[in-house]
Amino acid sequence: MVDPATDPLVEVLSHLFVGVGLGALIGLEREQSESGGTFAGSRTFPLFALYGALVAAFFPRTLSLAIGVLVIPLTVAYAGKVWYEQDIGLTTLMAALLTAILGATAMHSDTGAVVAIIVGGITTVLLSVKGPIHDFANQIEDAERLASVKFILVVLVVLPALPDRSLDVLYGLNPRFIWLMVVFVTGLGFVAYVLAQFLGPEQSIAVTGIIGGFVSSTATTVSMAEKTVQNESLYHVCAFAVVTASIVMFPRALIEVAVVNPELLPHAAIPLGVMTVVGIVAAGALYWRTRSADTVEPDELKNPFRLRPALLFGAIFAVVLLISESAHEWFGTSGVYATAFLSGLADVDAMTVTLSKLAADGTISMQVATTGIIIAAIANTIVKAALAWLLGTYHLGRLVTIVLSIVVLSGLVLLAI
Repeated sequence: MVDPATDPLVEVLSHLFVGVGLGALIGLEREQSESGGTFAGSRTFPLFALYGALVAAFFPRTLSLAIGVLVIPLTVAYAGKVWYEQDIGLTTLMAALLTAILGATAMHSDTGAVVAIIVGGITTVLLSVKGPIHDFANQIEDAERLASVKFILVVLVVLPALPDRSLDVLYGLNPRFIWLMVVFVTGLGFVAYVLAQFLGPEQSIAVTGIIGGFVSSTATTVSMAEKTVQNESLYHVCAFAVVTASIVMFPRALIEVAVVNPELLPHAAIPLGVMTVVGIVAAGALYWRTRSADTVEPDELKNPFRLRPALLFGAIFAVVLLISESAHEWFGTSGVYATAFLSGLADVDAMTVTLSKLAADGTISMQVATTGIIIAAIANTIVKAALAWLLGTYHLGRLVTIVLSIVVLSGLVLLAI
């Protein structure tokens, strides 16, 4: 008896169903948004997917020709749409071509079906958020847009050109890895920056702290401290934003560890997770003391996709990596911990990525890397409290210090265990 799960006919039909289903999903979105007009809708897009799927299943060698043939009626239909509706947008046309390719991709293999589902989902989301995307683009100033373009171009040009090996002239550093970490860390901040443009950090003090923590917890702390000087009655809500931004540093570090050295994640997840939970509980207690009507808008967040800060982070990361390796060689684990504390005063990301890399290379143990990351996080948390005292009011400094001291104490307890 043939197992239905391995029956070739069942497998083909299941892949065909995936392709046609994706076409139907995209078609429904086009018709509901009325973006397709008379060009294509809920019936036509599934047919595009079915066309691509059948060609890929039974005539795979002619797939490129079949897509080329499909371009002809699509071009005629698009020309008619432009003539009658005065709409020259190419979105629906490109969606139609992509739907046919998705149908073919779904038929390719099990992996192809998964890829088709992911790409189809992304496509549907992009099509359905036309308004927010255009609003977001209009909010970006020309200088910020130019900075992003420059950064992306540098990434695309520089990254492939950098050698992926240790260079003696750079004291054994791998230039491509360093630049890749620059792009990764900057990308985390950019995701939060984009989120801020959609949500508006002024909508909630929690959003203010979370977004500020991913973009720059130090900048958020400085901003909140300055606002309490301008209006001392806001010290409760500003303290909550500072504390939240500081807490976000811990899960952010876990993300960096997971990317650079997944094997280190189980070791770092427990202490950083405990510090996160303790911080959330302490912040929650602080939140209940704030007035629900209070809102605070931080200073405008700057686009992290800027070349100068990225190069500065790359330089800091390279120096920290070299110092950490030398400190471990000369002074052992105590040298690593001292470097972690000093580096953490300025930047946790550089130390987190550095220790994750050293642990992955076997230069230091997982335990030493985890302890070093905690020390760096504690050092940076202390800096946030100091900034609140120095730049803010007495009430802000006292409140932030009390809450963050609880978090730091939990970290010290974990180090002592």
